[in-house]
Amino acid sequence: MSDDKKPSGGEATSNGIKKHRTSLPSPMFSRNDFSIWSILRKCIGMELSKITMPVIFNEPLSFLQRLSEYMEHTYLIHKANHCSNPMERMQCVVAFAVSAVASQWERTGKPFNPLLGETYELVREDLGFRLISEQVSHHPPISAFHAEGLNSDFVFHGSIYPKLKFWGKSVEAEPKGIITLELPKHNEFYTWTNPTCCVHNIIVGKLWIEQYGNMEITNHKTGDKCILNFKPCGLFGKELHKVEGYIQDKSKKKLCALYGKWTECLYCIDPAAFDSYKKNDKKNGDEKKNLNKAASTEEPDEMPLPDSESVQVIPGSTLLWRIAPRPPNSTQMYNFTLFAMALNELEKGMESVIPKTDCRLRPDIRAMENGDIDTASEEKKRLEEKQRAARKNRSKSDEDWKTRWFHQGPNPHINAQDWLYSGKYWDRNYTGLPDIY
Repeated sequence: MSDDKKPSGGEATSNGIKKHRTSLPSPMFSRNDFSIWSILRKCIGMELSKITMPVIFNEPLSFLQRLSEYMEHTYLIHKANHCSNPMERMQCVVAFAVSAVASQWERTGKPFNPLLGETYELVREDLGFRLISEQVSHHPPISAFHAEGLNSDFVFHGSIYPKLKFWGKSVEAEPKGIITLELPKHNEFYTWTNPTCCVHNIIVGKLWIEQYGNMEITNHKTGDKCILNFKPCGLFGKELHKVEGYIQDKSKKKLCALYGKWTECLYCIDPAAFDSYKKNDKKNGDEKKNLNKAASTEEPDEMPLPDSESVQVIPGSTLLWRIAPRPPNSTQMYNFTLFAMALNELEKGMESVIPKTDCRLRPDIRAMENGDIDTASEEKKRLEEKQRAARKNRSKSDEDWKTRWFHQGPNPHINAQDWLYSGKYWDRNYTGLPDIY
């Protein structure tokens, strides 16, 4: 924000950096009296983006705000920029990619579906970035975002189309879309996609989350690649939250091994040392298995307990990233991190600066954050009906929806279709924006 338009909200600390709030206005309410099964039993195997869910299952953030949580560990991008060695840069980028999904741990509330044309901006001078996102499509739901370093030292952008499916006991979210990180100082470009996220025990029991599938991160300048496997937990929970993989060069020679938990930390080590450790571990594991043959492919009902709360550190490993502890009030606040706690904060003076399409001005999310569930429910319904009516009017006049801050085009590094930032958002000229709230 330009100095004359900076909101005056947020106390300043002794070093001049603004303080952000550390709790929500109202704690979350109990979901115990509501049955998600009554809504979902007709939807087995279906995609859920067209199903209207009661507000009780939401958390007070839009999906656009949830996306900005990718930026919580931006320090890893700054760290990558300061590394002179391309392998060390790749390690920092991989750690950043893993850290981007860490905030999902125990976050079983569903973010609000963004309305078409909804936007969100986030400026964090303390973390050295600013971000703009826009809901660019409603069916299918696509959210585009563009973040940049305040010193023009990086660009991080992407578009996400979360494909949700219900499988009886669980809801699976496959985040289709490309994520790109550019480091201009090193003339390097990285791309990747996120793993699949699954929420278990939808019908009965304690909800719990796991991530699984491969994440492939490519450095398009060097041809180096990291293939990381987010492991499914398995019946006895031995693999719960585990992540492991290798960085390899373009001839597929392993340069480095990585391991850890996406909920906790990530380490790197020499690949030979890692392979030797795995071999011994497997040998011990096989002996245990022979003593206890209880093989089953069924999905576990209760969340399996991990082997231990922390990762078994192999001698000679280097720590790349460790998650920041959540605040003590997190469980009463939808399991939010400190970073998430500040996302919907509407500071004094901000309303006159941000566009009228910003999530912070969305009445259903604001009501829910304030603990007024009835108003949140009524407003959510009203906004959905308003969106349907606007779509109907456009179809009558053959008028196409025009996105404001993003346009469709080929991703410059992999030539797949992507949503790219069109520029000018930070000029603060917001005339002609749609009235979506």
